[in-house]
Amino acid sequence: MKLLVSALEPSANIHLSELKKHLSQDVEFVGIYDKNLGNPIYDVSSVAVMGFVDAIKKINFFLDLKKQMVALAKGCDKVLLMDSSGFNLPLAKELKKTYPNLEINYYILPQAWAWRKGRIKVIESVCDRLFSILPFEKDFYTKKEKIEYVGHPLLDEIKEYKDEVVNSGKIAYMPGSRIGEIKKLIPTFKSVAKEIGTEKKHILIVPQNFKSRDLFEIYGEIDDFKISFEAHKTLYESEFAFICSGTATLEAAIIGTPFVLAYKAKKTDFFIGTKIFNITTIGLANIFFEKMNKPHLHKELLQEDVNVQKLIQEYKNTNKEIFVKRTIELREYLKKGSSQTVARLIENK
Repeated sequence: MKLLVSALEPSANIHLSELKKHLSQDVEFVGIYDKNLGNPIYDVSSVAVMGFVDAIKKINFFLDLKKQMVALAKGCDKVLLMDSSGFNLPLAKELKKTYPNLEINYYILPQAWAWRKGRIKVIESVCDRLFSILPFEKDFYTKKEKIEYVGHPLLDEIKEYKDEVVNSGKIAYMPGSRIGEIKKLIPTFKSVAKEIGTEKKHILIVPQNFKSRDLFEIYGEIDDFKISFEAHKTLYESEFAFICSGTATLEAAIIGTPFVLAYKAKKTDFFIGTKIFNITTIGLANIFFEKMNKPHLHKELLQEDVNVQKLIQEYKNTNKEIFVKRTIELREYLKKGSSQTVARLIENK
C-alpha cells in the first residue's frame, strides 16, 4: 500500500513513528514527514511555522507544496493527514476534488471544537475517516459514522508514569520545538535557573531533530544546563518542569511531573486567538479537565506574565501531591494508546 502522508509538526512525526511500528512492512510512505521515516518530498524541519503571521508569510511556499502533494497522490492508495489544519484542510479539499474516490484519513484532528467550529462541516465533507485522540471530540461532529475515538498516542509512547511525588533535585526546561518560540522563552528560563540556584540540577530538554544542529545558535549560552534529548525519561526523573505550550505539557501531565505552562506568542497571534477566536485555555491537560468539569491541573502564564517572579512563584507553590493524584485521573480518562488501532483501521484489518 502506498500512503500519502502529510505530517508537518514535530509532535505529529513522533506519533507517526509510533504508528509505523504497527503498520505492515509493505506500507510505503510518500509525502511530507520526518526524513528518518523514509524519503519525503520535503523534510518537516524545512516547513515548520509558528502562528498566523508566519503562515501568511509563507503562503506561496505552501501553495506550491500543496500542488506537489496533489500530483503525488495520483499513485497512492490512501491519504493520512496529521494535525496542521492550516495546510492539511486545503490539501484535503483539493485531493477530494481531484480524486473523489481516494480515501482520506485524518489522525490528530484540528481543534475545531475549540475555535472555528464551522470547520467541522468542512472536515466531515472532505475526509472519509476521522481518528480522534480526544474522548469528547466526537460530540461536536454530526456524521458520527466518520469519527472514532482511537485512544491517545502518548499512552503508547510514554513508558513510565508516576504515582507519587519525586524529589530528585532535577528541574526540566522545555522552551519549545520551534526556533521562534525558543528564542522568546529561553532568556527567561535561563534567569529562572539562576534564581533557583545550583542546589538543583537544571536540565534543558532539546528536541531530537536538533541533535545535528548548532545548539548555541538556537539557545545561546547554555553552560548552566545539562542537555537531554530524551524528553520522557527526563520528565520522569524531574521534580518540576517549566514548559512551553504544546504536546510537551500533556506529556508532563501524563507522566505525572508538576509543571507550569509558559507561552509568549506574537502580539498579532495572541490578539487573534484571544479576541477573535475567544481562546481562554491552551494547555491540553487543562482542556481535558474542563471537559471532565474539574479544575485546571496546572497554571498557564502567557505574554507579560511569563516572568521570573511568577514562574518561581508557581515552582514554589504548586502542590505536588495533589498534582500527581490528579494525573492518574487524566490517564484513566484517556483510557488507551491509539497507534495499534489506527494502523488496523488504515489497513482495514
